[in-house]
Amino acid sequence: MARNTDILFAPFTVKSMTLPNRIVMAPMTRGFAKDGIAGQPQVDYYGRRAAGGVGLILTEGTVVDRPASRNEPQIPFFYGPSLDGWRKVTAKVHEAGGAIGPQIWHVGSCKSSSMEWEPDAPFESPSGLFKEGVPRGRTMSEEDIADTIAAFARAAEDAKNTGFDCVEVHGAHGYLVDQFFWADTNHREDRWGGATLKERSRFAAEVIAEIRKAVGEDFPIILRISQWKQQDLKARLATTPDALADWLCPLAEAGVDLFHCSQRRFWTPEFPEIDGEEGLNLAGWAKKLTGAATISVGSVGLSGDFVHAFTDDASAPTSIDGLLDRMERGEFDLIAVGRALITNPDWAQKIRTGDLESMRAFSTADLAQFN
Repeated sequence: MARNTDILFAPFTVKSMTLPNRIVMAPMTRGFAKDGIAGQPQVDYYGRRAAGGVGLILTEGTVVDRPASRNEPQIPFFYGPSLDGWRKVTAKVHEAGGAIGPQIWHVGSCKSSSMEWEPDAPFESPSGLFKEGVPRGRTMSEEDIADTIAAFARAAEDAKNTGFDCVEVHGAHGYLVDQFFWADTNHREDRWGGATLKERSRFAAEVIAEIRKAVGEDFPIILRISQWKQQDLKARLATTPDALADWLCPLAEAGVDLFHCSQRRFWTPEFPEIDGEEGLNLAGWAKKLTGAATISVGSVGLSGDFVHAFTDDASAPTSIDGLLDRMERGEFDLIAVGRALITNPDWAQKIRTGDLESMRAFSTADLAQFN
């Protein structure tokens, strides 16, 4: 007998945003914005996923208005003329009954992993490091930091003004915000550094606080976080629940409504030494410690994890029974789906109707397509 999936299709409300279901499209860099401008390709791409039943779409990373905020030439801007294109995207998604938020982003000192391209300006980061012992770009000045915080706030305000339903700040995977969190890339001795994770979270807290001032109290703010980094897949910022609380609680107080907790595999327990191999994942612990709503993400419905997406020939569709178990016990509130939605824009509809036989496997070849 087919498993009941009703929990995935229950409505969810956070502040001014009500979603028709609990399925989120995860942000995935696609690199199809010509000259950085969102246009009809993005309208069609996101419109198809909304029509396919996704409750909330989080766009690919879109960069804030800073020199060297992107590391590939076709990553979309979230400022200037590109906003006109994003306004059309929101209209299309709303027409299909979905909600949408932009992921606003700054790559810090991370070069592209897929091409040899560099921006006109030097990369910038907390301490001019890509990782411990590997310098890249320049150390940000106080003025750089203030201007970057302001750029994030402007982008969030523009998101609200162009019809988006929420905004997500990319604070994960070793990019700029995460480089402030991480001791390996933040060696600063001023107020933006510090020996503790709580101290190094000041930059993110200031970004969130300024965004909250810009968008008001009712507009939802999402923060994407991760323990792992592209620079070090085994990195852990918080090794205990107390450390995780020290990291996340001040960010919730600054204005985060939803923590989007990225793991390579969503079913991996965060602290198995405390609650066992079936224990809470990162999103579960974040929800327990902060009281905020959470989104979990990581290899949903696929056999291979994200870090192998560029090398594996294919990742086959797999059962979501484990996901349903966790959602039914309230471990987290929403689940984000990534690669499965590249190959199956109607993934949500297929899950709801039980049409698993027609699910396509994800292949690296799909990354070359934008449809």
